[in-house]
Amino acid sequence: MTDKNDLKKRESEAIFQTYGRLDVLLVRGLGARVWDSDGREYLDFVAGIAVNNVGHCHPKVVQAIQRQAERLIHTSNLYYTENQVLLAEELKALTGMDRVYLCNSGAESVEAAFKLVRRLTGRSRIVAAERAFHGRTLGALGATYKSAYREPFRPLAEAEFVPYNDIEALKAAVTSETAAVILEPVQGEAGVYVADEKYLQAARQICDDRCAQLIFDEVQTGFGRTGKWFAKEHSGVMPDIMTLAKAMAGGLPMGAMLACGPAANGFSRGDHGSTFAGGALTSAAALAVIDVIKGEGLVERSAEMGEYLRKQLKRLAPSDLRGLGLMVGMDLDADCRALVEKALSKGVILNNTGEHTLRLIPPLVVGRDEIDKVVNIIGEAL
Repeated sequence: MTDKNDLKKRESEAIFQTYGRLDVLLVRGLGARVWDSDGREYLDFVAGIAVNNVGHCHPKVVQAIQRQAERLIHTSNLYYTENQVLLAEELKALTGMDRVYLCNSGAESVEAAFKLVRRLTGRSRIVAAERAFHGRTLGALGATYKSAYREPFRPLAEAEFVPYNDIEALKAAVTSETAAVILEPVQGEAGVYVADEKYLQAARQICDDRCAQLIFDEVQTGFGRTGKWFAKEHSGVMPDIMTLAKAMAGGLPMGAMLACGPAANGFSRGDHGSTFAGGALTSAAALAVIDVIKGEGLVERSAEMGEYLRKQLKRLAPSDLRGLGLMVGMDLDADCRALVEKALSKGVILNNTGEHTLRLIPPLVVGRDEIDKVVNIIGEAL
């Protein structure tokens, strides 16, 4: 068995120190649970940051990866592969979009979206929301609100930021020079703030009036997380472009940028590309994830379990409780960083997005008994 302290020392010497890690070495996962190097079991209410929607190591996903790995892992996009086409067709059907660009992460999907709107409109100006998080690569970073992320890497192509859910501020910011408005239907990294339906509907109209593109960043909200396949369904608003990743391939690195209408024909050969995008292996995993979500009714389960989770959390008397499906943010009169560490010592993995804010994003397979245990442990840790 790997010695945790030895591994921590080796990690500090071998890997760029860009992450703040909790003092645990995870070695195995199944469903909504993970185990550490000492054999201790944890309930995982972070799910790889909204990645493990179908649970850790779902047998059907594991089997699909194993089967594909024995046949073909990688060829590049110089050739046709069937899984890539099958996946694109599934995504079109699920989203109502017209065309798909496959990539390897959420930040890559946002970068692709920004390139597409420049190609399509001939403009470069982006409008984004305060508290937004769209990634840390240079283009996506320019639309990420937190100044501590942006400051060390300026100059950037920075977005104009407007208050979230403020229709008049958005209307004033979007002009004939605007290429696109990018919005998260639910702001996850900020602490799970949900967009008003009227706000998203107004954003659609404002973009139409200014001939700007509307981008929905559904990297965190996609694939059943909010109790719908995609969060855009709550408002009924169809964006021109949407970005996906995280839960898409069950833990393998994968993302997608989708477009409809004129935007779907905005790229030509050579305009964009990636060596690994839409590979046979990751596409097989993504197809299996979609199959599991459909077969096990996980979208409906997310809505049901999310309602139950919020109901149970109300017992803790939070100062604010918000969310959709199994994407929940809770403000507490407590040091939430310390609370996360206390919960870890009691066998629960949590995430705080601020000093007083917890984000709960468990696998969609989570059950009532598991929710009850986590809520009780949070209560004990307060």
